[in-house]
Amino acid sequence: MKLPSGRLVRGRGLRRPLPTGPEPAFAVHLLGKRPPQVPWEARWLRWPDFRLPADDRETRSVLREAWERSATERVELACGGGRGRTGTALACLAVLDGVRTEDAVAYVRRHYDSRAVETPWQKRYVRRFGPGDR
Repeated sequence: MKLPSGRLVRGRGLRRPLPTGPEPAFAVHLLGKRPPQVPWEARWLRWPDFRLPADDRETRSVLREAWERSATERVELACGGGRGRTGTALACLAVLDGVRTEDAVAYVRRHYDSRAVETPWQKRYVRRFGPGDR
């Protein structure tokens, strides 16, 4: 997904095969249990399916790192299906990139997946992510 600044971040579902193209330099796995090992640098955020991240402070820190690294590196955000948790995290990156919190879910749905950010509490999480987190 292309952010307003031009940064590119790949979202994907881990249950699908790895897409063609270059591998990421850095990945954030948004899963309820520890993900399998990958040959690139990766961080795990404990985030159960259809829920919110287990540790908000860590989530904000890791998403900020992903956004910062996306300026010069290939970054990937991934959950099991690639929609709910991945869409929520992508919306938070959009906020860090300057999109208003109230517009971030619509931005991700327009530029990534029309069904991204699946639950009302995921939408609320993005709205509360806030400009102070930039």
